[in-house]
Amino acid sequence: HYFIQSNLRKNMVLPLSLIQTAVDHPMLIELKNGETYNGNLVKCDTWMNIYLRDVICTSKDGDQFWKIPECFIRGNTIKYMRIPDEVIDLVKDEPVRRHPNYRSSRGRGGARVGNRPQPGQPKKQRGGGSGRGGASRGGGGGGAQSGGQKNKKQENS
Repeated sequence: HYFIQSNLRKNMVLPLSLIQTAVDHPMLIELKNGETYNGNLVKCDTWMNIYLRDVICTSKDGDQFWKIPECFIRGNTIKYMRIPDEVIDLVKDEPVRRHPNYRSSRGRGGARVGNRPQPGQPKKQRGGGSGRGGASRGGGGGGAQSGGQKNKKQENS
């Protein structure tokens, strides 16, 4: 079991690196609406938006074809992509990159790493200390000592 997992980790390829390796190679893309696009990959960005050249578009039912010099396909409309086997052989094994502040979620308190102040920095204070919204929020500042209802009653008597 351990051998299989370690072998899989060595051969793990991230989807974007696979697609970016496929630049200048032919590929087939099927959209969620059923249309297919065959063309040469020109560019792919981090949202998996695809830019193809020399494209043949096929309708959903397969009875209409269009030859398009170039097209842009939004990433969230893609259902699947077919990439040639030779691209898979070309792709480099890339280690998974993690954020510099990343810590394993094992143990206690590992989930809120991004909210913690860096060592040597003062903690950020929340609010203005007046409680219940302060005078600018229409509440008069809150408690009896900060201009609340009790003080106004004393002024009237």
